[in-house]
Amino acid sequence: MVAGELLQEQHVLPNSKPEGAVTEGNTNEDSAYKELSNGSVHITLDPKVQKLELPPPDEKEAMLPGEQNNETLETRLYWKRFAVLAVFSLYSLVNAFQWIQYSIISNIFVDYYSVSSTTIDWLSIVYMVAYVPLIFPATWLLDKKGLRMTALLGAGLNALGAWVKCASVGPGLFWVTMTAQVICSVAQVFILGLPSRIASVWFGPREVSTACATAVLGNQLGVAIGFLLPPVLVPNTADDKDLMGHNISIMFYGTAGLSTLFFLLTIFVVKDRPPLPPSKAQAVLSTVPAEDYSYKKSIINLFKNKPFILLLISYGIMTGSFYSVSTLLNQMMITHYPGEELNTGRIGLTLVVAGMLGSILCGIWLDRTKTYKLTTLTVYILSFVGMVVFTFTLNLDHLLVIFFTAGALGFFMTGYLPIGFEFGVEITYPESEGTSSGLLNAFAQVFGIIFTLIQGQLTTDYSPLIGNIFLCAWILLGIVLTALIKSDLKRHGVNVSNINKGQAVPTELPSEKVSSNLKLESSSLHRETSI
Repeated sequence: MVAGELLQEQHVLPNSKPEGAVTEGNTNEDSAYKELSNGSVHITLDPKVQKLELPPPDEKEAMLPGEQNNETLETRLYWKRFAVLAVFSLYSLVNAFQWIQYSIISNIFVDYYSVSSTTIDWLSIVYMVAYVPLIFPATWLLDKKGLRMTALLGAGLNALGAWVKCASVGPGLFWVTMTAQVICSVAQVFILGLPSRIASVWFGPREVSTACATAVLGNQLGVAIGFLLPPVLVPNTADDKDLMGHNISIMFYGTAGLSTLFFLLTIFVVKDRPPLPPSKAQAVLSTVPAEDYSYKKSIINLFKNKPFILLLISYGIMTGSFYSVSTLLNQMMITHYPGEELNTGRIGLTLVVAGMLGSILCGIWLDRTKTYKLTTLTVYILSFVGMVVFTFTLNLDHLLVIFFTAGALGFFMTGYLPIGFEFGVEITYPESEGTSSGLLNAFAQVFGIIFTLIQGQLTTDYSPLIGNIFLCAWILLGIVLTALIKSDLKRHGVNVSNINKGQAVPTELPSEKVSSNLKLESSSLHRETSI
């Protein structure tokens, strides 16, 4: 099918079963066939072709068509969607900042609290540990109580945790800062699963992937700032712990003030959904009675979906690798470049900012092409190449090379995150976006915990090279699993379909299925239709 074009809506009601081939124009055999026309195209069909059950659109034919008029279900886009997206991105940013702010200057916190580096690593790992058991109640809450309640919990707990950290400034108060980090990690559970939900319920089909990428971008930007600011705000003043504590308190109070501001914005801006749905896919879901929805059945359906299971594992491997590299970057760099805490933060910033660019570009690409599997597999392979290059250039004693390789790694590894979210929503529709995204994040946290602990131990006992080779092997396995995923674009199939009695009826006819039995007669159209 020609990209961007759409077969106009037709309703075929065969009541005879003649033998023969499709004819073009008017002949004496026309009585054996049913003709239909809407004034813009003329189609003559064999009744056997009329009964053909058509599959969902294939990736190769999944370019978005022109807009269609549909009188059954009304859709509309609201300007408020950008405000909702912006507020979410801001409080997600602060939560991500609080995740990484300890790890990037782990040697400083080791001295200040007089604990081991492994203990400081747990301030990052606790984010992953808390997510796994809490994801199911969090996604249940999202499905039952809606986007607004979930957003308020995420932003509110994030602010609470930030204020508790302000009370942890003191060499003997590590347990207070750990308590605060646990609160922030619980807040994260109500944050990470929202990008695909916000994109789906507020944004149209031509912008949904870009919106999801932008929502993920806020979290990535928080990680980037978390790499950049802590080394600047808290320099290594090992000889003056009072000054060190003062600098830490400045960082904590600044974070608390911003998180409180963003919580207040969440109260006034974020709503469950717009008055009218933004897309046909959401319009179809809105016609389903709430009592027909079962959270338990949704979870069971997801775990019966083989392509989604493969995506769960491959997404967990890639994202878990990113978590591990981010957490252990300081330890890897200090091993080869002692005293370079500031440049370590800058390298982390480069890694994440490049990933932010990759996220946006991948989101725009998916909105234009809908080639989810091809894009996912390509980005996965390039992430593997980037990880290999980063691994074997880390000890070359050239910081400029590390900046370049970290940027390349981040562009693809971090850029993969929104692709996985959107691919998961496509292959699991009409299941809840929050549930599918939550499970993806849960697997990411599990792999993140395992990878961080094992890679950290390998880095300490042997070298950063051995730890990074460990990750390379797992990413290679992820490539194989991604290649096995069957791409079935269910949500896109609804968005390009005509709606008949609340059911999605695909209107794209794959040319390889029907080209031998169908011919079109085009007339004077202002939009050409072809197969």
